[in-house]
Amino acid sequence: MAIDFDEASDPTELDVASGMNITPLIDVLLVLLVMLIITIPIQLHSVNMEMPAGAPLSMPTEPLVVKIEVNAQNQLLWNGQPVAGRVELDQRLQAAAQLSEQPEIHIRAHRSAKYDTVAAVLTAAQQMGLQKIGVVGLDEYAR
Repeated sequence: MAIDFDEASDPTELDVASGMNITPLIDVLLVLLVMLIITIPIQLHSVNMEMPAGAPLSMPTEPLVVKIEVNAQNQLLWNGQPVAGRVELDQRLQAAAQLSEQPEIHIRAHRSAKYDTVAAVLTAAQQMGLQKIGVVGLDEYAR
C-alpha cells in the first residue's frame, strides 16, 4: 500500500487513502475480547446457605395489650373497667411496669375528651417506666 502526496497527478486517477488501516487493530481487540470471555469463570446460579439445624423455634406469643380509654366525660377505663382516680391509675401502671414482659399501652381518647386528661395518662405511663405506649384511633381525626 502506498501513499501519494502528489497533488499534480491526474484527477481522474484514484488515489490511495492516506488514513491508517485499523482493521488489524480491531481483529486483535476482538481476539483479546474472546479470550477474556473464555477465561472468565462460570457463574453459579445457586447460593450456598447454611440452614439452622434442630427443632424450629417456637412462635412468638401475642403481646399483652392494656387498653386505656378516655371517654367524653373524661373518665378513665382500663380494659373496659372504670378507674376510680389518678391513684388507682398509677397503681395499675406501676403493676404493669413491674411485669417481666411489659404490656403495650394503647390509649384511645374520645373526640370531646380534655387534652389534660390524655396528657396526664401519657405522662403517668412514662413516669412509671413503661416503654410501649401508643395513642390509637387517630385515623378518625384525619378527616
